[in-house]
Amino acid sequence: MSVFAFACAWPKRIAREGNRRRVMLTAAAATTICSLAAPLHAADTFPDKPVRLVVPQAPGGASDTLARLLSQALADKWGQPVVVENRAGAGGNLGMDAVSRAPGDGYTLLMSYEGSHAINGAIYKDLPFDVKKDFTPIATVAVLPFVAVTHPQTGLRSLPELVEAARKGRLNYGSAGNGSVNHLLGEMFNAAADIKLVHVPYKGAAPAIQDLLGGRLHVVFTSFPSVKGFIDAQTLRALAVTSAQRSPAAPDIPTIAESGFVGFDVSPWFGIFGSKDVPADRVALINASINEVLTQPDIRDKFAAQGAIPLASSPESFRRQVDQAIDKWALVVKESGATMQ
Repeated sequence: MSVFAFACAWPKRIAREGNRRRVMLTAAAATTICSLAAPLHAADTFPDKPVRLVVPQAPGGASDTLARLLSQALADKWGQPVVVENRAGAGGNLGMDAVSRAPGDGYTLLMSYEGSHAINGAIYKDLPFDVKKDFTPIATVAVLPFVAVTHPQTGLRSLPELVEAARKGRLNYGSAGNGSVNHLLGEMFNAAADIKLVHVPYKGAAPAIQDLLGGRLHVVFTSFPSVKGFIDAQTLRALAVTSAQRSPAAPDIPTIAESGFVGFDVSPWFGIFGSKDVPADRVALINASINEVLTQPDIRDKFAAQGAIPLASSPESFRRQVDQAIDKWALVVKESGATMQ
């Protein structure tokens, strides 16, 4: 029997022996100690079985890439499998719904990002979950700039050239769907540049990128990892990144801000959530594990290769960040007029 188990069984033993008044007082004290220690003991044993990490997007994108890097590092640390499960569909809502309905024990986690988590509540009607009430923010993982890319056959070599061409004729841009970050980035750029790139929505970023490669689109705003290979192979040309600073993974690509649109800065965060009511001690344990993993040189190098910047935080600061993002994107959605049934 462990020391903890022995201590918590002690009140029952002494209740059968000795002076009744003294025994009852001692037993009550022991019970109080055990009730305080129980959450710590529960946290110390987590996890004692496999953990499921749900990615509400298709394989190959930024969320999936970061989830797989993180899951392996956590599995090594915890000594338990951390299984990545892709549950794509409805702009991330299918996977998010699955996690919202999971038990609040920390064994089902969600790799979400600013796009789906902060935007979907403003753009979708009658969601089966509440993004603020039905999830527990646990830890940020990274921030990641998006990038505007074009096909070399368009002849466009810079963002100012794109703006000039858009003012002379009809140009389009593809997105992962109505209300996606890709879509709203395009609308934000339209407003900043005072142009009208025509939006072409797809069911995911991958088919939009394929049509860009096929010459059926002029530009796509997308996450850096999803097109890094094409940029390296020079089958796609990067025009600008959406962050305020250049990406360390691609220092030759200018920012939208330095291309003439001062103040433009979008670097979506990626983070880990649980369902509601995950115990605070377990949230703290998972948060500490993720923060420790993010300091590992090999993880930092692998993130950097994808253009991602590791971002550690406390659960409380992550919750504030989520709330701020929800408010920010609600205004962007309203101004864009985007809506989904």
